[in-house]
Amino acid sequence: EFPRVTIGNGKCKQPYSASVLNVSAMSYGALSKNAIMALNQGAKRGNFYHNTGEGAISQYHMQGGDLVWQIGTGYFGCRRDDGGFDPDLFKEKAALPEVKMIELKVSQGAKPGHGGVLPAIKNNEEIAKIRGVKPHTTIISPPSHRDVKGPEDLLFFIQKLRDLSEGKPVGFKLCVGRTEEFIDLVEKMVSLQIWPDFITVDGAEGGTGAAPLEFSDSVGLPLEPALIFVHRTLVKYKLREEVKVIASGKVLSAFSILRMRALGADICNSARAFMFSVGCIQALRCNNNTCPTGVATTNKMLTKGLVVSDKAERAYRFHHNTIHAVLELLGACGLSHTEDITIDMFVKGDEMVALTNKYFPDSVLNRVD
Repeated sequence: EFPRVTIGNGKCKQPYSASVLNVSAMSYGALSKNAIMALNQGAKRGNFYHNTGEGAISQYHMQGGDLVWQIGTGYFGCRRDDGGFDPDLFKEKAALPEVKMIELKVSQGAKPGHGGVLPAIKNNEEIAKIRGVKPHTTIISPPSHRDVKGPEDLLFFIQKLRDLSEGKPVGFKLCVGRTEEFIDLVEKMVSLQIWPDFITVDGAEGGTGAAPLEFSDSVGLPLEPALIFVHRTLVKYKLREEVKVIASGKVLSAFSILRMRALGADICNSARAFMFSVGCIQALRCNNNTCPTGVATTNKMLTKGLVVSDKAERAYRFHHNTIHAVLELLGACGLSHTEDITIDMFVKGDEMVALTNKYFPDSVLNRVD
């Protein structure tokens, strides 16, 4: 059987059994409606989840596949007229049976500390209605959540989302920047006795054709040291059994899934690989609405070139064959589940020490060890 991992701690009423590989966050508007439908239909067939991205839940996401609804700083889909969070709208959409988990986006690897941007040329009437914004205007998400001024606010907001969603798993996504801030957040989880069901760790190498080049190349902690750090911090504060860790950043193969598991992740999200499966050729035209394969455009003439039934099959096959390769690698190691993977199978002790010393000052390590 394909390995699965249950997400949801004792504070969660509706835990979810997730595949070890899933579709990472990509919004409708950033991607075309045909690309979204293909990914969701593939997710339905392969029994893995599809992260909506921060651009809200559209009718194109409702193809029967499991959804992780991502809430960004623009609160699209649960947004008041003034741009703030609308709890009633959130509660209504969180109750949808397709929505299995809620992910609060704090930051992303492609542009840490930088809000999302939907160019005016891609913001048509339909997308504007779904997001609750004015059409044909450039929509810039704030760099941070309006009412989150510190770790306490973030945890209270997570608890609020869990209550409003009737106990569905709630977590947050971040690209680790200042390690001390993450340690402070985990310490606050312990003192308040409030923690998320999962944390999605995005690496600085995460990419998008719509990010400022300086941010996508230079800002944030790479995925591997970030995973090690998050895992070790949660272990130290005795929260690792409560909080699942999701890796997001250039996960392309069965080997990379097992390596991410060894470094501290429970499951993986992939955007790049699933984009390849539905036709992306990395033309890097995501921001100007001229994607030649119809993946990242709202231009109808370009979008119709992406045949949903064909690409849904390809997304499903990519997932199926990759997980089959995971099982083959596990079998070669004499193991039966990704949970049996250990760090020493991938990283030697001296390599781990060198990696740790490269990214973390002694002041941070002293707080974690």
